[in-house]
Amino acid sequence: MDVDGVLTDGRYFHVPGPDGSLVETKGFDSQDGIAMQWLARVGIAAGLISGRVSAATTERARQGKFKYDYQGHTEKIPIINEILADAGVASDNVAYIGDDFTDVVVMRRVGLAVATANARPEVKAVAHYVTSAPGGQGALREVVELLLKAQGRWPEILRHYELGE
Repeated sequence: MDVDGVLTDGRYFHVPGPDGSLVETKGFDSQDGIAMQWLARVGIAAGLISGRVSAATTERARQGKFKYDYQGHTEKIPIINEILADAGVASDNVAYIGDDFTDVVVMRRVGLAVATANARPEVKAVAHYVTSAPGGQGALREVVELLLKAQGRWPEILRHYELGE
């Protein structure tokens, strides 16, 4: 997935660090965070490809147990090819979530292309699925639930929280 506009609402903030320099921070959704944990729990490798480099993104990927964390890459085709080779999966077995033009090239090469509700209209036009939630406000959670339900894994999640049968 992309980061800004997918895991966040697209905004980032510069705040003073301890040494007086500016540090970039972002706001992430807690329900997206638990969904990241579910992916790891059921053995689905997740990752991000972002044009920006951010310590906040690195920490979010670590907390979410993401296998792939590529930052500083607006040219995403070489990165997705590297991920596919490492994972040993065909591109049609991959889902990708994006919101802007740089994501379209990846979305055209995967089995499930997802655009967030706040995505550019051109991005939504190439998506197989458009979330009802905007990025940074549960879009990832929505996609993870969709994937787990499609794979028949949702009852396993519910049982873990004593909500299932």
